[in-house]
Amino acid sequence: MLLGCIADDSTGATDLAAVLVQEGMRTVQTIGVPAPGTDPGEVDALVVALKSRSIPAAEAVRQSLDALRYLQERGTRQILFKYCSTFDSTPEGNIGPVAEALMEALGTEQTIVCPAYPTLQRSIFRGHLFVGDRLLNESGMEKHPLNPMTDADLVRVMAAQSRRKVGLVRYDTVHQGADAVRRRMAELAADGIAHLVTDVTDDADLRILGEAAAELKLVTGGSGIALGLPENFRRKGLLGRHEAGALPEVHGLEAVLAGSCSVATRGQVADFKSKRPAFRLDPQTLADGDAQIDAALAFAAEHMPSGPVLLYATAEPAEVAAAQAVLG
Repeated sequence: MLLGCIADDSTGATDLAAVLVQEGMRTVQTIGVPAPGTDPGEVDALVVALKSRSIPAAEAVRQSLDALRYLQERGTRQILFKYCSTFDSTPEGNIGPVAEALMEALGTEQTIVCPAYPTLQRSIFRGHLFVGDRLLNESGMEKHPLNPMTDADLVRVMAAQSRRKVGLVRYDTVHQGADAVRRRMAELAADGIAHLVTDVTDDADLRILGEAAAELKLVTGGSGIALGLPENFRRKGLLGRHEAGALPEVHGLEAVLAGSCSVATRGQVADFKSKRPAFRLDPQTLADGDAQIDAALAFAAEHMPSGPVLLYATAEPAEVAAAQAVLG
């Protein structure tokens, strides 16, 4: 296997897998770490989807190392740690602790930190993460109920949750090409800088960074950083130039599940509810037993024959705070 990926949630893992397929890699995504000895088949990339973004850092590290061991057993040549393009984290982690645990396990001293994906309105300039035209901490993410992002300076955010030194590869270096980036990486390595936040202002920058990262044992970032990684394996004759095939047509009933409480998801839920049936799952009621699950399934069975339905736990910040006060 060429590329082994550890994603901190399932939806982000799916985004990443889609990018890899788009770039011509035969890709399988798993939900959780496969059982020992599980054979994923003849694939170029495997994406292990965890749910480790907002759990205690020590548990996130344990799960990520379990995923790494499975990928290493498959003979994986490079590891990608995938996290959210809005860098969802806290001063305690989990991005820094997981990245450093993976670095230690892999015996490597340097990696890049790149959540950017300009096509999806995520860019980095002078180390500051933008969502569209707004700084991260002015984008609505500052009100996130689990991981509020109140600082757009990724160098500062990463340093707060890391033991190793953090530096910046600026846009003017990136625009000079992969060789310039590699020289800058070497200069920063000589200064003991392990985590390299990288400026990205368009998707072409991601391909430059991917080429520059060809020899890194570990790459970290959002799904966009994967744009430039497959070509490295092609240059070495390890990956063919086949075109990504069409996805098989899928038939059947449709349901949408939403659990995020971000500004974007709340808007999407409101839009869906104006058009199609939706059922709200209340965490406090769920904690009291299975009655609401039965009601949700009955609701879905009634409405899905006429079109998609929504089952959601998405809520406003005050509602989330009220549930957290009771449930933790």
